[in-house]
Order: sequence, then C-alpha cells, then structure tokens
Amino acid sequence: MAPVLRLREEVIRRIRRLLRTGVPIVQCAIAAGLAWFLATEVVEHPKPFFAPIAAVISLGVSLGQRMRRALELVVGVSIGIGVGDILISFIGTGSWQIALVVALAMSTAVLLDSGAIIVLQAASSSVLVATLLPPASAGGLTRMLDAAIGGLVGFVVAALLPANPLAVAHRNGRLVLGALADALRGIAGAVSRSDVERASDVLADARKSQRLVEEFRTALEAGLEISRFAPIRWRSRGELQRYESASTPIDRALRNTRVLARRAMAALRDDEPVPRPLPGLLEELAGAVVLLRDELASGAEPMQAREAARSVARRSTVELLGEGDFSMQVVVLQVRSIAVDLLQASGLSRTEASAALPPLHPEVE
Repeated sequence: MAPVLRLREEVIRRIRRLLRTGVPIVQCAIAAGLAWFLATEVVEHPKPFFAPIAAVISLGVSLGQRMRRALELVVGVSIGIGVGDILISFIGTGSWQIALVVALAMSTAVLLDSGAIIVLQAASSSVLVATLLPPASAGGLTRMLDAAIGGLVGFVVAALLPANPLAVAHRNGRLVLGALADALRGIAGAVSRSDVERASDVLADARKSQRLVEEFRTALEAGLEISRFAPIRWRSRGELQRYESASTPIDRALRNTRVLARRAMAALRDDEPVPRPLPGLLEELAGAVVLLRDELASGAEPMQAREAARSVARRSTVELLGEGDFSMQVVVLQVRSIAVDLLQASGLSRTEASAALPPLHPEVE
C-alpha cells in the first residue's frame, strides 16, 4: 500500500502544480495563437515564425520579472533578427559569416545603450537566423515586425489576462513567515530543555531562510507590477502594498532570529542560566508571527499580531535582561529587536514600535 500512497501523493502534487501554472499556460497559448493570427491575417506575412516566439518570450519574463526585462528581450530578438537577416541575405552562411553577424548584432545593441539582456538576446537571435532559417525576402524588416507584433501581443495578454499576484504573495508570505515562526519555536524548545543540538539544528535551518526572503521580494515586485498594469488586478494593490511594507521588517526579524539562535546556542553550550520567562516569550513571538501570516493572507490589517508583539515587547524588561550572562543577555536584546520588527511589519513606524519597549535604563527617565 505504501508505494500506492506515494504514487497518489505524487500525482496530487503534480496536479496542484499544474493548476497553479494554469494561468501562465493559458496566457502563452492565447498569445502565441493571437500573434500568429495577426501576423498572417492582418499583416499578411506568410510564415511569421518569430511572432509567437516573441509573444511567449515576453510573457515568460513578465510573469516573474520586471516588465523592463521583458521589453529588453523583445528588443534584443528584434535587433538580432534584423541584423542577421539583412547580412545573411548578402553574405550567405558559414563560420566567418556567423561570427560577423553575432559581432555586429551585439555591437548594434551596445551602441543603442542596451543592457546585457538585449545584447545576449541579439546574439542568440542572430545565430538562429544565420544557421536555421533562410533569409527573409523583405530584407529583415518582416521578421523584425513579427517580433514586435508578438511582443506587443504578449504585453496585452499579460494585462488583460494576468496571473493573480495576491496568490503568489500569499504563498511566498506563508513560507517566509512559517520559517520565522518555526525558528522561534525551535529556539524556545531548545532553551527550555537546554538542548544545544536542537539549537544548532534550528540555526542551520534559519540560515537557509534568506532564499525564501529573496523569493518573497521577487514575488512582491512582480505582483505590484501586475497590479499597476492589469486593470482587473488594480484592487489588489492595497493588500500587496501591505505585504511590501511588511517585507523589510520581516527580513530584519529573520536576521535577528538567526543572531538569537546563534547566541542561544553559545549560551547553552556555556551552561548560562536561562531567564525563566524567555521560552514563553519566544513562543509568544512565534504566535505573533502566525497571526501576522494569517491576517496578511486575509487582507486585514494585522491588529492581533500587533497586540501580540506589543505584549512581548512590554515584558522584555531590564530585569529579564539581568537574569542571564552575556550570551543570554544578547538573546533577550534580540527578543526586543524581533518584537519591534514584528510591530513594524504590522504597520507601525519605527518610532511607534520602539515606544512599546520598556527602557533599559529606567534611571535616565
């Protein structure tokens, strides 16, 4: 039965992945067909090979990267096709001809003050024209126009049939905040049981979290771009902006958690006393992270997460700081920092978040 269950789980996983990519697949299919139709029926080009290619290229980039990069790819394709087509029609094909075509296509892209993407795309497109496709009868302009048509169609389809930017933001947000909550819970368990090995494992896992942060930022960048260009996604801008505002404090919270885990491991290794409230505070911080995750996903202002983080901040007092030796004192300071990070992620300013902390030097008041 075990192999059958594993097969079933694998099939379900792949079906879910297919469903998640359903919109990009439909976009590319429609864009490719529409680009071919416009180039053959409207512009009356007999074999507009590069129209559907450019449409798919522009869509493939705009789904996960900046629109500027998608435009650069289409421009690079057009330059490479134009230069390659014009030259090959006069000088034929061969080793030196290909070398010359690539050099001139890349030089043209550089002279146009283009970025690296345009230059490399110009080179690859010119090689394609020089080696696989016979020169066009219109001296290169036909295929350049085909590429422009395809790129324009790709942009239009991306604007009218966009992916759901919130779904991507929710998915990546859950991963990042889940990693943060797991790390805080793991350290809480390690310090409550004086488990150095557990603390080491948590630190190792936490060090891998930066990749999740980068993917989260990339998803937000793409989502915000979609929400600006796609009319049917304009309503998602508010929720995406909330995620965007939270992303930097969340990144800081993860970094501070890694510092916390490293110092907790050192404190446990040196048999430093653990402040009695510390494991509970770490658990409450993890709970605040879970609330933040759920409230951001629901589109609500994270008021519950704010109050949970504020509660931890208020109880990270100078007395708590005095219960530990050096490394545990650093851990307590990191608890304070993470609480401030979460308060900022909930929408407070730095000043408002810091005001929730009790002073470390009461006598200065």
